[in-house]
Amino acid sequence: MKLRGYEQKIEKWDILEVTCEGPEDGNPFVDYQIRGVFQSKNEVKSIDGFYDGNGIYKVRFMPSFEEDYTFEITGNFIGETLKGDFMVTAPSVDNHGPVHVANTYHFAYEDGTPYYSIGTTCYVWELQSKELQEKTLETLKNSAFNKIRFCIFPKHYDYNLSEPRSYPYMGTPCDSSVLTKENFMEYNGAAEGNDWDFERFNTEHFQHIEKCIGQLRDLGIEADLIVMHPYDRWGFSMMDEKCDNLYWKYVIARFASYRNVWWSLANEYDLMAQKSIEDWERYAKILCDFDPYSHLRSIHNCKPFYDHSRPWITHCSIQRQDVYKSAELVTEWRERYRKPIVLDEIAYEGNIQHGWGNISGKELTRRFWEASLRGGYAGHGETYMHPQDILWWSHGGELHGDSPERFQFLLDILRETPGMGLMPIQRGWDEICATVESTVAAGKTVQDYYLCYYGFNRPAFREFYFDDESRFEVEVIDTWEMTIENRGVASGKFKVELPGKEYMAVRLRRI
Repeated sequence: MKLRGYEQKIEKWDILEVTCEGPEDGNPFVDYQIRGVFQSKNEVKSIDGFYDGNGIYKVRFMPSFEEDYTFEITGNFIGETLKGDFMVTAPSVDNHGPVHVANTYHFAYEDGTPYYSIGTTCYVWELQSKELQEKTLETLKNSAFNKIRFCIFPKHYDYNLSEPRSYPYMGTPCDSSVLTKENFMEYNGAAEGNDWDFERFNTEHFQHIEKCIGQLRDLGIEADLIVMHPYDRWGFSMMDEKCDNLYWKYVIARFASYRNVWWSLANEYDLMAQKSIEDWERYAKILCDFDPYSHLRSIHNCKPFYDHSRPWITHCSIQRQDVYKSAELVTEWRERYRKPIVLDEIAYEGNIQHGWGNISGKELTRRFWEASLRGGYAGHGETYMHPQDILWWSHGGELHGDSPERFQFLLDILRETPGMGLMPIQRGWDEICATVESTVAAGKTVQDYYLCYYGFNRPAFREFYFDDESRFEVEVIDTWEMTIENRGVASGKFKVELPGKEYMAVRLRRI
């Protein structure tokens, strides 16, 4: 048994893929195992590999240090240990490494660069036509979005009645020609006519998703992978424990080496009645045991929250529970969970019939600002009616709303935060005010930075007083028109004139 070619030199946080040939008889997904141990002066990682079809077995590794490495590959079909070595060089300018939790409530890349999440949801964009996928990537390239939620399994729901480009298992699907907008819910779960082998993966499906993860990585976008979900007519949500476990280990072995991967155990876990809390805890344990890089992990709700205090959950992935309140509750959730709060679903800009998908761009932008100044992070989605039912929220393509360009303006302001993230402070009962998380920890009575937001209120002016000595540079920000007006320097008790319109903010920087 010999190794096939592998890279002799890769950059830090990139992927080394070691490939060898092996048996195709029986069921290689369950009968044969391959494993690699990768070692350098500063790290040792033991990693499970996977079968990639056509007699090819692979082990993937993401190095964390710039130094020389060696590896050893073993397996129950390999007669002798296969060995090799490679060099890890400095990361390229746009490679900052994986994102992890930083400063309790926030995120940073591995190299210390702050990461401010501006996310979007696009559930099965990668399972659409090649033309539509290319449009999605072009849209993302020209947007502020640096995280996208999407599913590994295809999606069955309103506006999602056509077949995906591929399926995760070998077999045949049920007949979708009988589906209509009126009867589709009758086929939820495992519709009659499906014939799948849940122990034989369709490697082409997973290869394609890997390609998409890599394309997102090259655009600087985090791939928030939804591993399970309830919107299913093929039976993928109803597999038994053995097949679930096999699926989880396969997904981890294939995807964990990508630096831009986040794990979402489920979208709306509570709608999967056939799965118990014990099941979700078992999946979480598999993830913690087999992901050698400890990528970010969470689980998303429909109605009741999962217990976000569980130690395996790195950040809270939240869908609003109230018709009106969403970002307003970030302060409360921060205090309760003491983890980053990510509002992945706070209603979408659009005009469809469902209440979760017909708010205005102005309201979604307001929710983003409110969440940000309360020390959390918001997520976007778009659901405008389309003659071919191509809605960004599920299919991707092109954006039609007013909010996305405002998110770039917000992201630019967040990136100017002189520290690691914002936190809310109580300056007045009728405004949202934030300062820098780390400066409050230092116990200062007057902060160096304030950002105050007035949302749908329309004050003609605001008065400020901190002390008699501090001098502040004053800026008035129109968050909708995306303008910043410098008002000079003020001290003592001072008044800031405002235009008496919605969505205004004031930024103060002590000089």
